[in-house]
Amino acid sequence: MSDFLFPIIEIVCGVVLLFAGGELFIQGAIFLSLILGIPQIVIGLTVVSLGTSSPELLVSLSSIFKGSDSLAASNVIGSNIFNVLVVLGISSLITPLKVKSRIVRRDVPLLMAISCGVWAMSSTGLLTLQAGVFLIFCLILNTIWEINTINEKGEETKDAEPEIKEFKDNPKGTINILLKLILGIFLLSFGSNILVNGSQTLATLLGVNEIVIGLTIVATGTSLPELVTSIIAAFKGKTDLAIGNVIGSNLLNQLLILGSCTIFSGFKGLVIEQSLIKVDLPFMVLTTFACLPIFWSKGKITRIEGFILINFYIFYILDKILFLNDFNYISELRVGLFIYFSLLIVILFAQEKLKFSNS
Repeated sequence: MSDFLFPIIEIVCGVVLLFAGGELFIQGAIFLSLILGIPQIVIGLTVVSLGTSSPELLVSLSSIFKGSDSLAASNVIGSNIFNVLVVLGISSLITPLKVKSRIVRRDVPLLMAISCGVWAMSSTGLLTLQAGVFLIFCLILNTIWEINTINEKGEETKDAEPEIKEFKDNPKGTINILLKLILGIFLLSFGSNILVNGSQTLATLLGVNEIVIGLTIVATGTSLPELVTSIIAAFKGKTDLAIGNVIGSNLLNQLLILGSCTIFSGFKGLVIEQSLIKVDLPFMVLTTFACLPIFWSKGKITRIEGFILINFYIFYILDKILFLNDFNYISELRVGLFIYFSLLIVILFAQEKLKFSNS
């Protein structure tokens, strides 16, 4: 038991440090960007998105430097699955999430295309250096497109002007911002390092593949900023932020993080294990495609749909745990769980349709 205690403590401490570091990084970067006169839309598209995805980025890069390609890739895939099924699911249980037409028309189709592209490029078992450069190029194009297509009126910047002036007039204010940035980056780096160490040690002690740890424990830990941000947004009624946070993070995970990891892997490329190609990448693509009909239904994600999303994640985790323990009847149980969830979906949607027609 004592052998397991230290890696578990490492994992917990790593997650806490990643969360704290991400928060400090976001706060410092936003104020610094405003002081430098960077448009608010650019801040939202780059700084905030990078801040919430920074744990995934640092953990995946740290895994690459430690020679663990499987942990880097599984972290990204697991985080994307967690974001759609759990983050959107829990947020919609708090309050039904209204979906803007732009998300259905542009953002989700783009995410679907990127997810399919990543799956296709990984099908050989290797993300090449050229693929990594292509993903980063797509990220740059998407950022430029966002900046050019969204009309930025600058109300948020004006609202922040008194606070900005106070920081400009006070040298200590600027120093505090820089300290937040430096401390945030340090905590992110240190937290990601001990989280990867703890995950690798735990995988060795349990005798399991790092992929399973990456898809579950590590992915959940690095997705906490997205979960907390979306829950707070849902409680405040800012449902577009809750949805946008998930879509933006999933795009960034694939374009920036997978792209960066592949480039840092050099000419050898990023190795993608067959289990990820055959099971987890298709499931990630499936969850992404599931967003479109859910978002289309009456222009919102209902509580019932949120409940279904969470149940699908339970199904996914159960499958991982049972497969991990070499359960003898895994195939039969998969069929049984599939039938159960299919019936559950039909019944819940029938109830929702009946309620909608009677109202």
